[in-house]
Amino acid sequence: MKFSRYLILALKGCAMGMADVVPGVSGGTIAFISGIYEELLNSIRSVNLTAVKLLLRGRFGEFWRHINGRFLLPVLLGIAIAVFSLARLMTYLLEHHPIAIWSFFFGLIIASALLVAQQIGSWSWRTVLSFLVGAAVAWWITVASPTQTPDDWWFVMLSGAIAICAMILPGISGAFILLLLGKYQFIMEAVGNLDIPIIVIFAVGALAGILAFSHLLSWLLRNWHDLTVALLMGFMVGSLNKVWPWKQVVETYVDSHGQVQPLVESNISPATFETLYDKPALLPEAVILCIVGFLVIYGIEVLARIMAKKKEK
Repeated sequence: MKFSRYLILALKGCAMGMADVVPGVSGGTIAFISGIYEELLNSIRSVNLTAVKLLLRGRFGEFWRHINGRFLLPVLLGIAIAVFSLARLMTYLLEHHPIAIWSFFFGLIIASALLVAQQIGSWSWRTVLSFLVGAAVAWWITVASPTQTPDDWWFVMLSGAIAICAMILPGISGAFILLLLGKYQFIMEAVGNLDIPIIVIFAVGALAGILAFSHLLSWLLRNWHDLTVALLMGFMVGSLNKVWPWKQVVETYVDSHGQVQPLVESNISPATFETLYDKPALLPEAVILCIVGFLVIYGIEVLARIMAKKKEK
């Protein structure tokens, strides 16, 4: 594999990692639109009992090929780099330029959903129903109220298992699931402070969750492709409720640093936002960034098609 291929995979992993640390944005969406989703699922699914046996017997070359290591390693490295080094940048942008960043994500998700729709072979009442179920579930998740939960090791591990399953579903944000479980701030602080015990416990839960869930999702894509893709598209459309740029804070909480943070928010119009907060709604900028996000996704798709045609030649 050429170095450029490794670099592209690592950059796609970085994009997934950046998305995974933002509540409301899905790393699975990035994997889907960048064309690595199914290969990522299949590679994760290959980490099974056979792989463990090969590793224990010292057959490292066969183990590496079995788990598709040349693909999996750069993607996972990219995700790790993003989570540990770019999480603070995303946090800064969300804190100081929330309307701009959410508008960009809004356009990105709309374009992603439209591209995913193209993968559905034929629409029927079943695929429509699957789409509506996915949209309803994602919408409900975005309006559910976060809860206060224990910091015990078992719950941190459980949170990792649940969140990682959401992270590989397009449109379902693993970070937002952590927020609902009351563990987003806790895990982000652990990562920022390199709290190794907490990170390891969370990672063990995440590993167990993703290995189990990837098998189920791969099976669904093989046997019920159109219904599964329609469901995933519904997840993406339903998640738009979370990334609406203008929000009213309904309920707050005090984090571990004594800072007041929003807990529950509701969507409002730009005009209402200006009235409530006496701040500019930045509507023209928001529309432009939404269009930019939309075009970025379609640009990636066009580039992917051009590269695919070159390979065919």
